[in-house]
Amino acid sequence: MPKSEHQEPGTASEAGEHTALAQAHVLLCDDDIELRQLLTDFLTSNGYRVTALPDGREVARRVQAGDVDLLILDLMLPGTDGLTICRELRTVSTVPILMLTAKGSELDRILGLEMGADDYISKPFSPPELLARVKALIRRSRMQGDSAAKLGRVLGFEGWRLDTLRRELRNPDGVIIDLSAGEYDLLATFLEAPQRVLDRDYLLEASRSRTAAGFDRSIDVQVSRLRRKIDAPDAEESFIKTVRGAGYMFLASVTRS
Repeated sequence: MPKSEHQEPGTASEAGEHTALAQAHVLLCDDDIELRQLLTDFLTSNGYRVTALPDGREVARRVQAGDVDLLILDLMLPGTDGLTICRELRTVSTVPILMLTAKGSELDRILGLEMGADDYISKPFSPPELLARVKALIRRSRMQGDSAAKLGRVLGFEGWRLDTLRRELRNPDGVIIDLSAGEYDLLATFLEAPQRVLDRDYLLEASRSRTAAGFDRSIDVQVSRLRRKIDAPDAEESFIKTVRGAGYMFLASVTRS
């Protein structure tokens, strides 16, 4: 495995962006001691600060400490598996999660997304692809935070309120609804363009910033998860309409304050 995969930046702004991203803290959880050491060395050589764990017992505590920018989480772990850890973590944190899986089945990828993972990569994988995904997830998370801090606005629909400064969704009763980072980004994308058909490629790009060929059902899975959280159980029509052959449309009117 190479020690460094990043290119020399061509401009001062690119250099600044690389430095900022490289200062990020990555929490790595994998029970494979050899892979854990290789990934730690590789990410460290690219400037990231890495904390490596052999199992999931300390993941929640480390994430809730507040200085983790990205969690790389293995699906198959001793004791509590990665899917359970991901699901439980999503009730307390929106930290970006990159799921590692040794299995290549579509079902495993769907389950990872269902549990709240923001991206996945199947073993064996190439170091440059892993690095690209790490950079993309951290960059997207920070850009969303910076944008929200500048705008500080609330997007509303049918009594719901999405606070883009706090990255917080409240239902009409004022109850906070837990969203994964991917779910938040998808909802924000819909609310920025209500009553317009958005195709899957656009949603994939706008809400996930994927750097490689996208898993073609990932947006469908994210939409399904989001619907379950914002649609009333007895609703005759979802807030998010499927437009066959075209994509999705958010039907409700959106207010800004």
